[in-house]
Amino acid sequence: MTGPVEPELPFDEQMSPTDFTGPRDQVGFEDLRPASAEAKAGPSRAETDQQPATPPDPDSGGGGHDDGTDGDGGTGDDNDDAAGNENRMGLLDHLDELRSVLIQSFMAAVAATILCWFWSADLLDLLIKPIEHEGIYFTAPNEAFLTRLKLSAAVGMFVVVPFVFFKFYGFVLPGLYRQERKVVTPLLLATTLLFYLGVAFAFLVVVPQVVAFLLSFGTDNLSPLIGVGPYFSFVSRLCLAFGLVFELPLLVLFLSLIGVVNPRVLLRTWRYAAVAIAGLSAVLTPPDVISQVMMAGPVLLLYIGSVLVSIVVTRKKRRAAAAENEPKDE
Repeated sequence: MTGPVEPELPFDEQMSPTDFTGPRDQVGFEDLRPASAEAKAGPSRAETDQQPATPPDPDSGGGGHDDGTDGDGGTGDDNDDAAGNENRMGLLDHLDELRSVLIQSFMAAVAATILCWFWSADLLDLLIKPIEHEGIYFTAPNEAFLTRLKLSAAVGMFVVVPFVFFKFYGFVLPGLYRQERKVVTPLLLATTLLFYLGVAFAFLVVVPQVVAFLLSFGTDNLSPLIGVGPYFSFVSRLCLAFGLVFELPLLVLFLSLIGVVNPRVLLRTWRYAAVAIAGLSAVLTPPDVISQVMMAGPVLLLYIGSVLVSIVVTRKKRRAAAAENEPKDE
């Protein structure tokens, strides 16, 4: 009986390597190299097609299933959910989309400003029409140029406001539910409409009356010398203030719909709301009675109207919720 055969090693008695080019069962440098990408990827499709298919063992529970489940017992919906998770946008994707929206809005504002520059002289004549009989001047060499540039930018922003709202609405739309879209869409349209209404009311009605009232304090020895720069700042601030204040009723309606405030309580405390609106009008308008009354009056009417509308809407909402909670007869 012979003993176990010792394997031959590629070393001699002095432990020096003898041969590294021998058969593949010997230890060599090539065996120590990491597997290539093709080896890690497994056999190619052509090699797989050439291999005979092994029928699944019915007792082992493996293989494919005709009932729509996979080998682990999962359904096809799990695969769809996995695919949907892969298609969901990450935080960086949302930030990239927001950056695109901001860039498009900025480019639209710049393009509108450039286009309005070509009509800046006509726009300036329209701006100074309430005081054209008094005369208007510029006291610095660059004041007329800067005023026309600011006027072009302001009108350009006024023109592209719907486009900017539309882009931001498209950005948040995929994250809204169907019921939320039914609320946000009319809310966005009403926001744009009320802003334009406030600016138009300020420019066409308030500015001529306020300017005439303020200039009436002059005397025979005190004549107005109005600079185009301060006059533009005065009109632009007044128009912007009216545009923003006209959004207050919409804010009240929104807070009533989401349940933050009770519209019936707001209606009963309309006197306090009138005082608050008067104080806000005094802060946002010049220190004269005409502009304050012209701002407080329409805003108070819109406030009461929005409270009445919110009462009707919340009543319908409560009725719908009560109808859903009622037990159904079987």
